[in-house]
Order: sequence, then C-alpha cells, then structure tokens
Amino acid sequence: MILIRAERFTPNPSTAADNAFQSEAPAGEPDDVLAIRALAEMDALADALREVGVRVHVFADEDHTRPDSVFPNNWLSTHAGGNVAVYPMYASNRRHERRADVLEMLKSEYRVQTIIDYSGLVPDGIFLEGTGAMVLDHVSRVAYTARSYRADTHVLERFCTDFGYEPMAFEAVDSGGVPVYHTNVIACVGTDVALFALEMIPDERRREEVRERLTVQGRRVIEITEAQVREFAGNAVELCGRTPDGGRRYVMAMSARARRSLTQEQIAAIEESCEIVAVDIPTIELAGGSVRCMIAGVHLDHRPAGAEPELTEAVEAINEDNPVTPDGRFVGIPVG
Repeated sequence: MILIRAERFTPNPSTAADNAFQSEAPAGEPDDVLAIRALAEMDALADALREVGVRVHVFADEDHTRPDSVFPNNWLSTHAGGNVAVYPMYASNRRHERRADVLEMLKSEYRVQTIIDYSGLVPDGIFLEGTGAMVLDHVSRVAYTARSYRADTHVLERFCTDFGYEPMAFEAVDSGGVPVYHTNVIACVGTDVALFALEMIPDERRREEVRERLTVQGRRVIEITEAQVREFAGNAVELCGRTPDGGRRYVMAMSARARRSLTQEQIAAIEESCEIVAVDIPTIELAGGSVRCMIAGVHLDHRPAGAEPELTEAVEAINEDNPVTPDGRFVGIPVG
C-alpha cells in the first residue's frame, strides 16, 4: 500500500465548503505543531500496518501547497490485470497531488499494462475522486458511488467501462439533507464483510437494491449509523498482510476513533473475517478523512527482479501541468 508522508499537513480551506466532516485546526495552534502531530500519526499508521505484515511504501511530500496530499486514494487507483487509473480532482489545489514518481515505481516494480488518466476532464468541470468517490467491490466488481460534485456519473460510467465494474450510483445525504461528499466515509466493502450506512440513502428502493447487491455473494453487511459515520466508522479498508510464517492475513484498518464508535456486536462481526488494526489519527481527521483516505492499495502483480517494464498501453494525461510520465517509489498490497 502507498502512504504519503505530508510534512506540511493542514486542513484544506478549499475543500471545507462541501466536506461536512472537516474541522478547523485548534485556534492559536502554530502550523508547524499541527504538522508534527500529523507526521507522528502517519508514522504510527505505517508502523501498525507493517506489524501485521502489510507492505507499506512511504513517499515524502514537503510541498506546503498540497495540504491534502496525505490522501492519495483520491487521485490514484490500481487494478488486477495491470491497470492503473489517475483521476480528475475537484479542488484546484489538489490537482498537483498527482505524482509521476509513484506511477514510475508502479511501472518498474509491478506488471502495469495500461495507465488511463482522466485528469484531462478537469477543464470541463467533471470530477471523479478515485476510491474516495467510489467504493469498489473487488469480488462482485461493483462501484458504489454517492453522487456529488466529486463523483460525476458520466466519468463513473466511463471508468466502469474501462475497468470492468458495474456502476451503482445513488443519492446519500445526512439528517440535515447535506449530500455525502465522498462515498468512502459511509461505506467499506471487504471480501466477507461490509460496513455501510444504508440509512443515509433516502430512496428506500435504491437502498434495498444496494443491500441486495452487497449480499449476493454471501457477504455480511454491518449497518452503521450516521452518528458512527461522523466518527469515521465507514472510512475503513480491508488489507492483506502476512503472518510470520508467510501465510495470508486479512486486516481491517481504521482509526481508533472509528473503532470506539462500533458496538461490541459490530466488532465481533468484523473480526470473524478480519483482524482490526486501529490507530489514533485525530489531527489528520481534522481534514475530513480518516485511515481509508490515507491508503492507496496496489492490486498489481509483482515484476520479477531485473525484469524490464512492459507497459503496453498508456493514455497520456491531457492536462499538460500533470503529464503521466511516472517516476516514483511506493508500494501497496492487495486488498479484499
């Protein structure tokens, strides 16, 4: 998995308008103190995941103009079969989070066949913020998506055609009628278990369609409440680590705040299929995202040591300021 160690972290004022989960930094607290606390939280997450056998690759980011770079899953996703997607971002000061070095690393260390870059859609005002906007079911190949400014259904359809997913879009709002800004704050879909705030889908018929689609493969759905969503209970992700003897080990990564919001029954249900790894990240959660937002998984096959890159097709970026000319260093792990 990929983590970005953002050395100049701060809540992004450009995203506050439509992110109801975002908070202001404590009054009077110097930016450098906030950044130091955030760095400690990033390091704690990396350490906790390494302890359960997850391969973690960290990229440093010293750029003070990228306050949300700690959330790489919004601009990048990787997929089985050697496919990579790069996404158009809603906030203008997030569009240069895309990093050529990360893509270059993927090409050099994994079997990457195709890179499709949708970021050229930005001038048209069309956005789809990766696995923040979409929660992907890797078992049934469904892209669950709450409609918002950050999740345009036209790009969703295009992504699903290109990557072989079934689009399932719906409206999702809080009790005050405010649209959910990112699907991954209300839903986490793993192999055998899903956390989903179905109560936040107001259309009862669509809600039941989502429920049915989630369970068609026998997956257990744990319904979480809006109150739990506000504690980031939905912003979790299933990862695959390794036991000391090399066996597979599935874990559910979330924040300690999220875990505290769950009932004992919900925790027991998750632990039937995954080990929960929970880390306190209160500073980073000020920005309106939690552990899932911090993680970009790698669903690509490793390239044998010494093998030459074999990219067969690359769709170059249309946005000249952010060309897809990969060059970077970072690794992820298969999830769910």
